Amino acid sequence: METGILLESGTNELELLKFHVGNKCFGINIAKVSEMANYSQVTPMPGAPDAVEGIFMPRDILITVVDLHKVLDSPKPENNDGMLIICEFNSMHVAFHVTSVNGIVKLSWTSIEKPPSVAQSENLGLITGVAKLDDGMILVLDFEKIVADINRSAGLDTAGLEKLSKHEDVNFEGHVVIAEDSALLNKMIMDSLHTAGFKNVISFTNGKDALDYIEGYKNLGDNIRDEVALLISDIEMPQMDGHHLTKRIKDDPVMKNIPVFLFSSLINDKMRIKGKSVGADEQFSKPQIGILIEKMHEYMKNL
Repeated sequence: METGILLESGTNELELLKFHVGNKCFGINIAKVSEMANYSQVTPMPGAPDAVEGIFMPRDILITVVDLHKVLDSPKPENNDGMLIICEFNSMHVAFHVTSVNGIVKLSWTSIEKPPSVAQSENLGLITGVAKLDDGMILVLDFEKIVADINRSAGLDTAGLEKLSKHEDVNFEGHVVIAEDSALLNKMIMDSLHTAGFKNVISFTNGKDALDYIEGYKNLGDNIRDEVALLISDIEMPQMDGHHLTKRIKDDPVMKNIPVFLFSSLINDKMRIKGKSVGADEQFSKPQIGILIEKMHEYMKNL
């Protein structure tokens, strides 16, 4: 699926695919979507979690089908088979069964806000943002959490982290800054860094707050890395996305010295080009936390 915005760099904009599950409107970043299709019968998998309808194989690719009606506890409308939104992220192919697909809307990340914490209990923290439109609101789902809740191995690959904690070159004063809007992944990244021996870590849930924090040390000039050693950023975030955050840092004569690692489920060949164009030093797909931390040690040796 080709959309023009995917070819732009650092604009802090995105395109959301609007869809309904029952009578509620949700959204998914179009960068995650490979295609859409009418619902077709799938092959059930014995012993699979309740939300997994089964598997099917269009064009020789085996795809797991997740029923969002069950995930969100929303009854399926009668006489409506629904649609499949086929996605690729975290190096996986997953299809989400929804009631209907309702078009694409282009908007700025600044128009997406974090949901109030008191409103999260209904959907168990599955909403990462609320997009405000003239004709209503779109709830942005945390698809990584949905998949990780079904299959824990789809989260982060933490193999070998205990070995990494034996490194002796992680004793530095500067902070590792994390920008990650998913509460689940934010905590997992924090825990992984602590396991690997990185103790000075601070996290934010969007790029704007991370940028505000980093800009607070611009008065240090060439010594800014004494306080901000490295930034690890997601790409999709309310208020300011990772590409725009990276561009703001790398376009600044002081902040440009801070290494920026993009760590996202969206990393693929096309996204690597976009990340490179805004100045990202390294880019990793989200399962690769062990590889990311190994690379962090290389950068820390220069402090």
